Amino acid sequence: MTVTTDPTTHDGAPDPAEPTVDTVDTVENAAATPDLEQPWAELGLKGDEYANIREIIGRRPTIAELAMYSVMWSEHCSYKSSKIHFTLWGENTTDEMREKLLVGIGENAGVVDIGDGWAVTFKVESHNHPSYVEPYQGAATGVGGIIRDIMSMGARPIAVMDPLRFGNLHHPDTQRVLPGVVAGVGGYGNCIGLPNIGGEVVFDDCYQGNPLVNALCVGAMRIEDIHLAKASGAGNKVILFGARTGGDGIGGVSVLASETFEAGGPAKRPAVQVGDPFAEKVLIECCLDLYAAHVVDGIQDLGGAGLSCATSELASNGDGGMKVELDLVPLRDASLQPHEILMSESQERMMAVVEPGKLAEFMEITARWDVEATVIGEVTDGDHLVITWHGETIVDVPPRSVAHEGPTYDRPLARPDYLDALNADGPESLARPTTGDEIRAQLLTLLGSPNLCSKAWVTDQYDRYVLGNTALAQPDDAGVVRVDEETGRGVAIATDCNSRFAKLDPYTGAQLALAEAYRNVATSGAAPLAVTDCLNFGSPEDPGVMWQFREAIRGIAEGCRDLGIPVTGGNVSFYNQTGDVAIHPTPVIGVLGVLEDVSKRTGSGFRESGSAVYLLGETRDELGGSEWAHVVHKHLGGLPPRVDLMAEQALAKALATAVDAGVLESAHDLSDGGLAIALAEASLRHGVGVTVDGLDRVGEGLDAFTALFSESTARVLVSVAADRAAEFETAVTGIPAVRIGTTGGRNVEVTSQFTVSLAELRVAHEFTLPAVFGG
Repeated sequence: MTVTTDPTTHDGAPDPAEPTVDTVDTVENAAATPDLEQPWAELGLKGDEYANIREIIGRRPTIAELAMYSVMWSEHCSYKSSKIHFTLWGENTTDEMREKLLVGIGENAGVVDIGDGWAVTFKVESHNHPSYVEPYQGAATGVGGIIRDIMSMGARPIAVMDPLRFGNLHHPDTQRVLPGVVAGVGGYGNCIGLPNIGGEVVFDDCYQGNPLVNALCVGAMRIEDIHLAKASGAGNKVILFGARTGGDGIGGVSVLASETFEAGGPAKRPAVQVGDPFAEKVLIECCLDLYAAHVVDGIQDLGGAGLSCATSELASNGDGGMKVELDLVPLRDASLQPHEILMSESQERMMAVVEPGKLAEFMEITARWDVEATVIGEVTDGDHLVITWHGETIVDVPPRSVAHEGPTYDRPLARPDYLDALNADGPESLARPTTGDEIRAQLLTLLGSPNLCSKAWVTDQYDRYVLGNTALAQPDDAGVVRVDEETGRGVAIATDCNSRFAKLDPYTGAQLALAEAYRNVATSGAAPLAVTDCLNFGSPEDPGVMWQFREAIRGIAEGCRDLGIPVTGGNVSFYNQTGDVAIHPTPVIGVLGVLEDVSKRTGSGFRESGSAVYLLGETRDELGGSEWAHVVHKHLGGLPPRVDLMAEQALAKALATAVDAGVLESAHDLSDGGLAIALAEASLRHGVGVTVDGLDRVGEGLDAFTALFSESTARVLVSVAADRAAEFETAVTGIPAVRIGTTGGRNVEVTSQFTVSLAELRVAHEFTLPAVFGG
């Protein structure tokens, strides 16, 4: 079919309703030309996948169908290399764990019941490859995409977080990527008016060609307001609303995230999406009004794979078929061809399913918010997704075959050969400081190292307090945000992962990430409730990577079972690899906990002088994969610290008891850098020093260095008013607790070892990033 029109309106702007000159490949034409050569390989499909498509639909696909299958069957959208391992989630989720789980894996985001009729939805996703190609827009649209996932569940987004990982701090490309990513995260979040309450900024050479930009969003709603992505009810209207569809993001993350980078740069560079946070802010308020009016039957955000995803997933999740008139889609670029419209990942778009009797009210609300809304189709009583272009059928497929029944690969997996030598090369042979002066010098070195230095240069670019509900934010251990203004009920969230631990042992490393995020939430006074994860790995075509991946999933699933908290959803990001060099396995874990009253939250820094300082938990000689070994010796080897999830659970319960009793002044988890770094950070937080006179009681038979720098888990540093010390000790009965010192002064003093002033600590801690990036 050839259509010729004038693609301009009276004002010279492109007319979104008019096609340009083109020959459209119709279903009828496809049936008549079975041998036509098609660019399936260029679209990322394999030969057997293309043959499978032909078998499913009984003919060769049209170019529009080929485009849909290519983006929906990409690694990013279909999870074709990972989903066979997802059975581990269900196998390890008990009925007790499901009690608070309202919506689980498979929807846009998980939803949990936090009490008093409130539900919270949260999820973390990746936008890694686009952020390397175009740092600002890649990061910005990563934030925008995860916000729309939360919106699509019926929730008001209330906060964001951003776990970020970059290559060597001093590498020129890090200095290209990091400022752009940080500006993108801050620019989008700040403009949209959401507080950024936490995350991570980690540097490691393994991320040099593959920075990780993960984004988390949390939203709140009443339980009865939960919405799902489904298209049900024959005759119901399908409405596209929000921004117009443009040429930005054609193929986007769906293609770009499904292939490794080569040494010279990405092999494929589809246009990275361009975000508009102000449009998204309006879209949020418009959606909330639509939900309040009860005019939405089903809803789906348009993220990866754009209209291909939204139409096929809505139809697949429903009870019938769907017919869409693609030429009704409002365009920013009238030259776009049908397959490009289907593949475009332009931002700030949503798709709703609306009953005909509620259509007028839906349109009134979108008009009030000046949000463009167009009926582009309807739900049918058939079982196919049919898409037309000016009356000609260009797509006629079973929607489940596009959205949910793509190829599944049981890829080979094998424990990497290098692990034996790596695990055997432990830190025991590394030179350790033996004098107080040497320990002091290494403390300052670690405190100023890229991973332990102050991240204020980054976080100060984010608004942490917009909306007025933030109770804790970076640099505290967890972000805490109020949900209910009347009762003070709120949630705490933390994200964590030490990829060096995961490199040494992916099963243990994943559980250590879970344990640290769980502990960080517990230090705030919250009760850990649920988990989301972003699993960042190298190429799934490498058996060693697939073994890492399987072990990490097994570690998370079994760890969550032991802790009694469910995985609610998340994201898999494969192909984080340049040539044959993969990143360290990086299973980022986000844990969400509940506080009945956020006014009782506990910060991580010492606040008062004269308070008793306690170390909770057991310290052992565990320095494999530690920050000390990494910074001082550039060493990675041995085994990571031992995981003790029962100790983590007991610690969390003890902290909750102490918070309920009102005896905690501060609580700070011990992780990277051990006790030494925790003491420095807790002192610097509010400018209150500490004298440690009980170091000899930390760990049986440990020397001063090991007691200070070991990274044993299930440990927390707390301060308690001196006159309530006995009450505190009663509250934490049953877990190891030793009183090691007293707060006060302007120094961190470890008796018989060293004294270092807060001023000197601050210089070491605060000027690393400004010295590199300025400001």
